[in-house]
Amino acid sequence: MLELELEVVRNGFTLDVRLALAPGPTALVGPNGAGKSTLLRAILGALPVRRGRIVLDGHTLLDTERGVSVPTEERRVAWVPQEYALFPHLTVLENVTFGIPGHAGRARAGAVMDQLGLAALGSRRPGALSGGERQKVALARALAAEPRALLLDEPLAALDADTREATRALLAESLHRLGIPSLVVTHEMRDVLALGGPVVLIEAGCIRSAGALDVFRTSPPSEFARSLVTRAVGG
Repeated sequence: MLELELEVVRNGFTLDVRLALAPGPTALVGPNGAGKSTLLRAILGALPVRRGRIVLDGHTLLDTERGVSVPTEERRVAWVPQEYALFPHLTVLENVTFGIPGHAGRARAGAVMDQLGLAALGSRRPGALSGGERQKVALARALAAEPRALLLDEPLAALDADTREATRALLAESLHRLGIPSLVVTHEMRDVLALGGPVVLIEAGCIRSAGALDVFRTSPPSEFARSLVTRAVGG
């Protein structure tokens, strides 16, 4: 379980959220500028938080009242950015094992690569991969670190339509199998449907709704949510 209570003030924008995420994927949707990426970066520890708490599986990562702030590298929260942030001069295997010491880490990375169908690509560099393959490498690197929570910022947005369709189901399956709180930012209702988990709607820095996918789909809680559902149905 990932429990959040955060107030972030940045460049005139205020993010004020309270949220509890169960194991498995949760879709995070909202208009541009609503605070989705800001929320992810605050959880990661990459942004200063004015007030709040973050508790992950009973471990306090942040408590501003008590002066607790666990460094980003010690939170065991993995982040998959939209642009994947792979090292172009390293092979796939070297990217996946980056920062993971020892033989056990290398073995774990190999197992994750097998699960994602990357075993045959270990000696290649990112420049020789397709968009879908690069996305899988970024996910493999995050999973190999054995995180307790996973943050994905529009992980399919950089892919072309055909590759996105093929990768969507694999991503959803991987996140369900992983069984840790996974917050996935997306602008696509098809992504939300594939993930099949709860949906959090954020607007103007506040959580507008958080609940089951079926409720979000049948009773959209805002005009933005209605447009998201309508576009998916129309497409």
